[in-house]
Amino acid sequence: MTSYTPAQVTEKTGFTIDTLRYYERIGLLHEVGRTAGGRRFFTEQDVEFLQLLRCLRYTGMPVAEMLRFVELLRSGDATREERVDVLREHEARVAAQISRLEEHREHIRFKIELYSGAGQLASTG
Repeated sequence: MTSYTPAQVTEKTGFTIDTLRYYERIGLLHEVGRTAGGRRFFTEQDVEFLQLLRCLRYTGMPVAEMLRFVELLRSGDATREERVDVLREHEARVAAQISRLEEHREHIRFKIELYSGAGQLASTG
């Protein structure tokens, strides 16, 4: 079985050591392994799970909703539909955010074209 130190996990997931400890303390991470000397170690499954959490967090899912999702996940197959609903709702929020960003990007592109093509312009904001 492959195991990883906390430092290796931070490299693989982008989370800080403090975030890993926080996620463990609040229950997002369940039963992190310990060596005989009491040091934390992570399995490949832990790393894959953390990558899911990173995806959810980096796309704006609140920690409280992540906790809800993880609780549903730990409850087994009976909660599959609820988990799908949580992910669908989150995906819809991400899609709306992408749409807003695209609108902002178009505005920025317009200003770039305006400012770079018109020479000396009065400041129009």
